[in-house]
Amino acid sequence: MTDCGCDKAKAELEEYIHNELTRGEAEDIAEHMANCESCTGEHLVGLTLTNKVKSACNEKAPVDLRAEVLAKLREIQPTA
Repeated sequence: MTDCGCDKAKAELEEYIHNELTRGEAEDIAEHMANCESCTGEHLVGLTLTNKVKSACNEKAPVDLRAEVLAKLREIQPTA
């Protein structure tokens, strides 16, 4: 393997985080990050953001709020 460099690692970081690279490309980036504090830091930020977005998508509104919103939607929805 060869060090892919910061430019390539940072450009493909999103794909790396989502496992969208070939095995060889992913190995190159992993090898680079093992020796690059800057890219490792960006990787950590990317992972943190990805995990926060995933967890936010799983949250549900409280039952009372959900009922209130649905009632308002029914109020403003035109009747057929």
